[in-house]
Amino acid sequence: MFRAAVAAIVRSVNQFDENKASAYLRVALEAASKAAEISRSYYAGNFTVTTKEDMTPVTQADVECEQAIRGIILEAFPEHGFYGEETGRTQEDADYLWLVDPIDGTKAFVRQYPFFSTQIALMHRGEIILGVSSGTMMDELAWAEKGQGAWLNGQPLRVSGIDDPDRAAVSVGNLKSLAGSDGWASLGGIVERADRIRGYGDFYHYHLLAAGKIEAVIESDVNILDIAALSVIVTEAGGKFTNLNGEKPTLEVRSVLAANPSLHAQYLELLRGAVA
Repeated sequence: MFRAAVAAIVRSVNQFDENKASAYLRVALEAASKAAEISRSYYAGNFTVTTKEDMTPVTQADVECEQAIRGIILEAFPEHGFYGEETGRTQEDADYLWLVDPIDGTKAFVRQYPFFSTQIALMHRGEIILGVSSGTMMDELAWAEKGQGAWLNGQPLRVSGIDDPDRAAVSVGNLKSLAGSDGWASLGGIVERADRIRGYGDFYHYHLLAAGKIEAVIESDVNILDIAALSVIVTEAGGKFTNLNGEKPTLEVRSVLAANPSLHAQYLELLRGAVA
């Protein structure tokens, strides 16, 4: 089942030793595979779109993907809690809590460009210990478990060693609250020095960071379901992943500073306290 789940999303598994995968990871990958099947079937545009109370869109694909993920996970681990973007929280006081965004980047999905993903993470007593990030239409499947490294399509991930802000490639996103804060000028200083500034967006810039292809990601206006899985992937790839106050992600996280350790320290000194 594990090999079939991975093969449904990626072309090959070359270096990852599947025998080291926990039961949690095996189930998460199976759930990601099923969600990919559903989201691909809807991607051509044959779905309805409604608007939630927070004015964000939701589609049939979001709902069906989450229902499938929820069913697979809770069938395997009925004693676990589940926190989903569309179905809310159940047993949230359980020691193990699954954090799921079935289609992170619904606006991209609706407009038919591929910067959307399925995000599945597992938190144990407040610590995120596992993450699966499936960039379905870009054929990118990343995963990590605490202490087991980070992987993309079966290949190990490692952040870059570039420690000079003048040589760094930085990606930014969701900056509304940062733009209205005192941190905006500090971000300008980072932009002024960086070798390259981009906004790759959603899951994709975190995959690039973990793979050593860019050096930092700076975001505000996020929630835990957007970034839980990505946080453990970046961390297991050797990076540092906090909010803009230097704190590890919690259920209340609202911002991200993710980078290799050297640049994270330098950027945190500039941005600390800008937004929550």
